Amino acid sequence: MAYITLNKKHFFHNLDIIANQTKSKDKIALVLKDNAYGHGLVEIASMAQEYGITKAVVRCNVEAKMIEQYFDYILILAETTSEVSEKFYYAINDIASIQNFAKGTKVHLKIDTGMHRNGIVPHELEDAIALIQEAQLKLEALFTHHCCADDTNGLYELQQHTFQQIVQKYPKLAYHSANSAALFRSGLAEGEVFARVGIAAYGCLQMYDGFEPLELQPVLSLYAQKISSRKIDTKESVGYNATFSATQPTYITTYDVGYGDGFLRSCSSKYITPDGVAIAGRISMDNSSFCTQKDELLLFDNANYCATYAGTIGYEVLTSLKHYIQRKII
Repeated sequence: MAYITLNKKHFFHNLDIIANQTKSKDKIALVLKDNAYGHGLVEIASMAQEYGITKAVVRCNVEAKMIEQYFDYILILAETTSEVSEKFYYAINDIASIQNFAKGTKVHLKIDTGMHRNGIVPHELEDAIALIQEAQLKLEALFTHHCCADDTNGLYELQQHTFQQIVQKYPKLAYHSANSAALFRSGLAEGEVFARVGIAAYGCLQMYDGFEPLELQPVLSLYAQKISSRKIDTKESVGYNATFSATQPTYITTYDVGYGDGFLRSCSSKYITPDGVAIAGRISMDNSSFCTQKDELLLFDNANYCATYAGTIGYEVLTSLKHYIQRKII
């Protein structure tokens, strides 16, 4: 069956670079949401614990409970709770949601500094803090999220300025704002408790021109296994709608990865593997065909490479990979 490898040496290499930026492993909060960006939640959590990471960021309670044994501190971004856990901290994304948390819940209040997606708008801040106190929640930190830390359009600086003005009014509260791109762009601001690092840890952070190149190494590789092979003659076609037609006698092998497994259909008819093997026609739900006779095929070892063919970003390539594909730590 198809499988994924996770390169521990590359992962630790990336964490070394990140720790150099944060000045401490303790200031790394590893983002593990959406199955650790497709890498495998438990697999990445176990390696992170081995490296010495103690903080994690997830999307929901289910993810948090799956990795509870690996971390001392888990920030949950997108869910409320009726239970209180010593390790779990919850993001407040909307002033109306404050009433949905159990008394005693430890919370981080998100501030919308310009992304206009989630968070309390600045003029609601005093009211939100009053409601948090009334609900007997424990306000642990303020935070924000950058929409353009990897770009040079000026919004990063605007958000930073807005957020710094806010946190200066509440010096007793902890705060954090740096995502992967912000960390490599500016480092941690003075007093910032940690960086929420996701895509950089997995080796697929891309910064726009003008920023120093990074030496991060992709962690995940996707391999497919042969289902069947055949030799087709000139002008014979392969796959749905006959979009591939051989220009000469050609060996075709079909492999056990398709768009149902997360190999994006938008790569159909144009994809070439890192080893130079061309795809033959359209990607099917459960399989895809290539012009080769190999028993095993490396589909990609860098999600950003695959993304250039799919017309998307590495994040989508990674998170599309289904959880049931076996992950092997190497």
